Amino acid sequence: MGNGTSDDIVLLQEFHNPATKEKAFTAIIKKYQEKLYWHIRRLVVQHEDANDVLQNVFIKVWNGLENFREDSQLYTWLYRIATNESLTFIEQQKRKSAISIDNEENPVALKLRAEKDFDPAKAEWKLQMAMQELPEKQRLVFNLRYFDEMPYEEMSRVLDTSEGALKASYHHAVKKIEDFILNH
Repeated sequence: MGNGTSDDIVLLQEFHNPATKEKAFTAIIKKYQEKLYWHIRRLVVQHEDANDVLQNVFIKVWNGLENFREDSQLYTWLYRIATNESLTFIEQQKRKSAISIDNEENPVALKLRAEKDFDPAKAEWKLQMAMQELPEKQRLVFNLRYFDEMPYEEMSRVLDTSEGALKASYHHAVKKIEDFILNH
């Protein structure tokens, strides 16, 4: 993480000062926007959806930053909000699709197939499809570990789960993904 954390402490101090609040918020957004966008996008798949969720995340961050306790890292806190917002979004999508069609298929997997450069033969698309088969928790853990290379210790703070349980989830996820890729 380098000196990211010390920068965050300064940014938080600036956020708490009315004169520099807006500027500090913009700096926080700039710093974390891309990481959060990709974290969300890997969960919700489509760019438009990811953008919508990201906007919600930033509104929540703006509203919640006042009460943010500096005893946890800003980065962890942001990831937690992004994760919760993504899961809320996925739940809403599921409810909508359950109402509209009696379809067993995961709405996210359907969206994945609809992406314009979708090619089921390509490894990265296969990985995406395989990930959609995972239970939500496993998918989250896989995302954070595989793409964000987040340490388990950090992940346990984001997801409020023990490191042991997270390692087990990751292990199961990898196994399921390998099976999916071998069999498809």
